[in-house]
Amino acid sequence: MHNLCLRLTAFGLCTLLLLSGCASMAPQSGPETVDITATAYEEDGFTPPWTQRTELFLPDPEHNTLEAEVSPASRFFQLPHIHHGDAQPNQHRDLWDRIRAGYSFEAQIDDPRIDAELAWYVNHADYLNRTVERARPYLHLIVAELEKRNIPRELALLPIVESAYQPFAYSRSHAAGLWQFIPETGRRYGLRQDWWYDGRRDVIASTRAALDYLEYLHTFFDGDWMLALAAYNSGEGNVKRAVTRALDADKPADFWSLQLPRETRAYVPKLLALREIFRQPEDYGIVLPELPNEAVIGRADTGGQIDLARAAELAGIGIDDLYQLNPAFNRWATAPDGPHELLLPLTALDRFNTALAALGDDNRVTWTRHLIRAGETLESIARKHHITVAVLREVNGTQGHVIRVGESLIVPSARQGSDFLAYINQRTDLARDPSASSRKPQQQHVVRPGDTLWSISRQYRVSVQQLAQWNAINSDAPLQPGQQLVLAQAGGNKTANGSTQRINYVVRKGDSLSRISEQFNVKVAELRRWNSLALNDHLQPGQRLIIHVDVTKQIANL
Repeated sequence: MHNLCLRLTAFGLCTLLLLSGCASMAPQSGPETVDITATAYEEDGFTPPWTQRTELFLPDPEHNTLEAEVSPASRFFQLPHIHHGDAQPNQHRDLWDRIRAGYSFEAQIDDPRIDAELAWYVNHADYLNRTVERARPYLHLIVAELEKRNIPRELALLPIVESAYQPFAYSRSHAAGLWQFIPETGRRYGLRQDWWYDGRRDVIASTRAALDYLEYLHTFFDGDWMLALAAYNSGEGNVKRAVTRALDADKPADFWSLQLPRETRAYVPKLLALREIFRQPEDYGIVLPELPNEAVIGRADTGGQIDLARAAELAGIGIDDLYQLNPAFNRWATAPDGPHELLLPLTALDRFNTALAALGDDNRVTWTRHLIRAGETLESIARKHHITVAVLREVNGTQGHVIRVGESLIVPSARQGSDFLAYINQRTDLARDPSASSRKPQQQHVVRPGDTLWSISRQYRVSVQQLAQWNAINSDAPLQPGQQLVLAQAGGNKTANGSTQRINYVVRKGDSLSRISEQFNVKVAELRRWNSLALNDHLQPGQRLIIHVDVTKQIANL
């Protein structure tokens, strides 16, 4: 690699060359596509380098995964001491040194695309530092798994490209988690996605699946990691067709010569630029945060379903810490049928295990009784308590739809008054909208004697249903003096529910507001309001829409 001075001096010329080269390489036809990786930059308030170019071409939104042998779901990492070459991992000076020792890609590749990405990162060192801080809990686990498989350690940097190491990252193409799996590919690689749990956001399970997929792609492309990475971004079908076109035309078929979607042409250079920076950060004036070469988190067996607020109390940590390590759970409790494991700070494991052993089974999840009233159905009761009909049937041992007025149903519910109730509806906010940290904090109401949800709703001119939703409580829940309720900020273009993530959607041919609303589980009226659309406005292919989606509710429509 050239040194930084040479790189930055040549950056302007390289960019011009890249623009002209990209324009000539852009495919002339193909499916309407969406951007996945650009959001990692946009969310932190920066513009990614490739979006500064004209005529942005975006890749296939889905990995067209071919049939492959996959591992079973819920296989969790160990925290082993793994041999790497002639040295033990714990002999490395720090985790960065351990990663560098496992570099396996070609040592030196000169390409203006790498120069462009390298210059962007060098000019945004604070972005890298924030990303590294987000990676801190997970990186040791990922490096250990890479070593176990003996595959390039550079892949530990790939979530920087995919998600900026944000565990709740969610894209306009429904890709989720650190490794940005779309639903279909996630299921193909064993990542369960249901009402309770989304394995694409499970740090350990999704890492296993991502590396399974990358190893498959590496084999599929005859050991070429550059093509494997390109296929991870835009699908092996797209890359295979590009290779075939090149060979048929007697042209080079390596990554650097192929006609690929523009985002994919930037995707691999981004990883290689990161590889270079992390190889010798001092050459670029970058000081990486210290990362000791030791595990900081470990697994705890819960032995069954448990309220996550209760689990946080047992471990002596905050709800936000628990969810950062266990972002896959969509509800207030772990899934009834597992996984029955939590990632916790190593310093909290003994306390959690001791407290859990002393906890009775009846105290794992809070149960309430719902008295059936005239006109109610299983569907309306399930909706009221934010659960599914299937869950209601399972816990009550019923099969059909018939219920009788005056009888009671047992309903699992989050514990009233917990800080968790506010956090569950806000936990993904900063993952997709970091600028929220600099905005005025969300307004809260401290419950006074005599307050009800109805009186508070009138005071703040919101509905009872909104108050209940924002605080994850039932609309008829009793309030306790001193209890804090989260309220939506007045005004603004942001949806009220703190769990929403703003994404930018590119309208495709055949799209309508109705179709888009169904796809993202939002209302047509909301789409119109967010985008200032009149009733007679029609969508045009290529038009960009702002959509606010709740990550934990998307699975119902996928």
